[in-house]
Amino acid sequence: MVNQSADNRFDKGRGAQYNPPSRFLQSTYVQEHTESIDDWEKEVRKTEYIFDDSKTLVNKVTSPDVGMLYSANPYQGCEHGCVYCYARNTHEYWGYSAGIDFESKIVVKKNAPSLLKKMFESKSWEPAVLSLSGNTDCYQPIERRMKITRKLLEICLEYRNPVGIITKNALVLRDMDVIQELNKMNLVRVFSSITSTDEDIRRVLEPRTASYQSRFKVLETFSKQGIPTGVMNAPLIPGLNDMHMHDVLKAAAAAGAQWAGYTVVRLNGAIGDIFKDWLYKAFPDRADKVWNQISALHGGKVNDSRFGNRMVGDGKLGELIKAQFDLYCRKFGLNQSEMQWNTKDFRRIRNNQLPLF
Repeated sequence: MVNQSADNRFDKGRGAQYNPPSRFLQSTYVQEHTESIDDWEKEVRKTEYIFDDSKTLVNKVTSPDVGMLYSANPYQGCEHGCVYCYARNTHEYWGYSAGIDFESKIVVKKNAPSLLKKMFESKSWEPAVLSLSGNTDCYQPIERRMKITRKLLEICLEYRNPVGIITKNALVLRDMDVIQELNKMNLVRVFSSITSTDEDIRRVLEPRTASYQSRFKVLETFSKQGIPTGVMNAPLIPGLNDMHMHDVLKAAAAAGAQWAGYTVVRLNGAIGDIFKDWLYKAFPDRADKVWNQISALHGGKVNDSRFGNRMVGDGKLGELIKAQFDLYCRKFGLNQSEMQWNTKDFRRIRNNQLPLF
């Protein structure tokens, strides 16, 4: 299905244009025939924050093609509203929709700092790189008020555990002081996720993220302070932003980025219908071409889940994208060295204290 939403109007303030029911709900209600109901106007959504006392924070990443060992996500759902986000499906586990709910109902793990301390104090924890965030952006707007991500960085500094940051938000610059201290012990890397250089695309693809210019500025600012940085050119959407790879990698390298990565878009679960609905409304002139090329990347489907294929695509188009990426990285001096992390200085705080009696 293409037009899933109650009407064909395009909401420029949202990524998802409608709210499909969670697959875990037994019943739901929908709005139909709105023209016959005089007093039922289209709802204006305000962001709602749900404060949760979570049981866990750190997730062990077992997928062999992700490139991280552990991730921590202080927030579930993301107000940035990126329509392609693979994390949308996880919102259904909370009983919410992967559509508009994902970007308007934000779960805040208010006890995240205490959970991280508990993890680091555990004898089973072996020092390893902790990624903020592997699912939703740890610097989305609510972080400005909650400062949970900042507290997590302070705890990583206290325990001297290495931490990687990836974000689309310039708010990360607020925590320069903590990140500088982490960098003195080789405990941090900062990555900016940049999908294009075209602001017109960003406004509909990632409606509430920082501008691309701001994200390149993040790389430049940290690089000038000697803090290692990188860029994730992800996801690449053929026919929409893949042709901007050259400019993204060139600008990132010029800003001081040392490393680069990419993934191609994959539309698993509810994201397939959400993205298709958005695509035919936002870019009706090229929607068929884009959709067919996404399918060509995944063996005729849009939701390939095979390890090793799902991130980089398959077939001639996948090969072409990889060849271009490798070429541009060589041209701009990216990925010329491996990331070396300091894990030898990790320390437990409570277990090192002398007993009081």
